[in-house]
Amino acid sequence: MKKLSKESVTWSEVGEEDAGQRIDNYLIRRLKGVPKSHVYRILRSGEVRVNSGRIGPDYRVAAGDKVRLPPVRVAQRAPAAAPLARKLDVDILYEDDALLVINKPSGMAVHGGSGISLGAIELLRQSRPHAPFLELVHRLDRDTSGVLMLAKKRAALVALHAQLRDGEVRKYYDVLVHGRWRDEMRNVRLALQKHVLKSGERRVSVADGGVASHTVFRLKRKLAEFSLLEAELKTGRTHQIRVHLSHIGFPIAGDDKYGDFALNKELVKRGLKRMFLHAARTIVRHPLSGVSLTFEAPLPDELSSFVERIAALAQSHAETI
Repeated sequence: MKKLSKESVTWSEVGEEDAGQRIDNYLIRRLKGVPKSHVYRILRSGEVRVNSGRIGPDYRVAAGDKVRLPPVRVAQRAPAAAPLARKLDVDILYEDDALLVINKPSGMAVHGGSGISLGAIELLRQSRPHAPFLELVHRLDRDTSGVLMLAKKRAALVALHAQLRDGEVRKYYDVLVHGRWRDEMRNVRLALQKHVLKSGERRVSVADGGVASHTVFRLKRKLAEFSLLEAELKTGRTHQIRVHLSHIGFPIAGDDKYGDFALNKELVKRGLKRMFLHAARTIVRHPLSGVSLTFEAPLPDELSSFVERIAALAQSHAETI
């Protein structure tokens, strides 16, 4: 159980790196360990002041602003988090003064919330306590592994978000699906819509009135009843690859939300204990210099070994026919 410590009123001066942030995001970064729900509560109550005046939740801080931070109960760092933070440092693919790129492991959320106390961003901040700025550029599903970009400067974050918004960032995923894929390349354009189940679980489905979504799939390898594909995101909607493939009849192996649940149980027995979706390659312009960069994360051992096992079984079956 996390221990709690009582904090007193403090004043924080906004630096150039934090200028332009919404006040809620600024507070979340400053009040590490405080639940987001509590941050929004002290904002609504007026306990947070900027330059001695009340502000609304949409206020954007400016360099030189003096922010009053009220007394809060802050969760102290859990000792067990340190080894995870060190593991993330081992999986760094690229780093300079503006950008940090890691190979995120499957099973780790990119940020805390919804019952998850620590995600990749919190662990990285814990491992770099003196870093003035560190923010996620984009997200990956918890069970998806691979290339994840983080910005170390606000200017870099703004520039990378602009590239994402303008469709300039190229993202490629390796994905294993159940079914015999025939086309060398297939464009899938299906509009997607978010909705929430009665249980509170977030889902995405294909819907005529949804948001335009486009994925390009390329066949990499045929493996008997499976197919190894490369998926290129042309848009970056929530669960886009998973929903597109499920809708056209090629569920992702191990996908516990949109996949074939009976098949997934069988795949666990055969050694696949996670979703087979991996962010393998990302091409982006450096946010400050403009130089083109390519980040690549090798297929994790548990996925590459599973591919080779089913390939060997397929070969053995072919030889007996």
